[in-house]
Amino acid sequence: MSGSARPSPGRRPEGEHEVKGLAFRDEGGGGEEGEAPPPSPVAAGPRVGWRKLTFLPVVLIAVLLATWLWFRQADLDALSRNALGNGQVTKALWQHVQLTVISTFFVLIIAIPLGVLLTRRAFRKATPFAMAFANMGQATPAIGLLALLVIWLGIGRKAALIGIIIYAVLPVLSNTIAGLKANDPTLLEAARGIGMSPLGVLTRVELPLAVPLILAGVRTALVLNVGTATLATFGGGGGLGVLITTGITSQRMPVLVLGSILTVALALLVDWLASLAELLLRPRGLEVST
Repeated sequence: MSGSARPSPGRRPEGEHEVKGLAFRDEGGGGEEGEAPPPSPVAAGPRVGWRKLTFLPVVLIAVLLATWLWFRQADLDALSRNALGNGQVTKALWQHVQLTVISTFFVLIIAIPLGVLLTRRAFRKATPFAMAFANMGQATPAIGLLALLVIWLGIGRKAALIGIIIYAVLPVLSNTIAGLKANDPTLLEAARGIGMSPLGVLTRVELPLAVPLILAGVRTALVLNVGTATLATFGGGGGLGVLITTGITSQRMPVLVLGSILTVALALLVDWLASLAELLLRPRGLEVST
């Protein structure tokens, strides 16, 4: 009797099989020793690095601190103190933030649903007309558009807000349409093939895939709104444009410098916040692993 057990004639070792009388073994040996370990899952890294979170805020804080130190030693006359005192700077900054937030809100609830509607089969023929109208709104000089609205609606925040909204609709509308049109038709057909309703395909497939382009358009609109809101002062809408125009008309450099620095800082801060939202709201499945 042999010391090692032999497999019975009708039974082959694990991982071995017979083809036309010839014995073959599966790749990897079939045994526990020959099996390759399963690949370890790659842990998803953080979407936002510490440099992204800290660099721009640190720069803005340094610029604002330097501006404050400069104002502490600056020799301000009575007109400059009157323009910058009694909470005028805080009031102008708050008005500017309100103009930006309100106008962006209305841009989103107008442009994104309209972009979705224009990509549906029943309304595709209206897309060139809607895009032409949106292009006209942005091609018109902002100050001229605001002047026309003031003539029509009168002086006040309403005219300024409508002008800012018209000026910022185009990037969100065009990016929404482009993002939805760029979706792979085979994915949409697969979603319909598994029984999803048109609304389900839109909300669970089309819009998530179009999120990066839509967010890029929203980011552009936000920065546009911050810049355009400085012109609201010519229509009685307030904002940081009040400090800028006061500094220019009265030839007071400190007032002009403060209004300009606050406007630039607000635009950079808004762009930074929008870039964070763009990274955090992007679906994980669309991220390209490096």
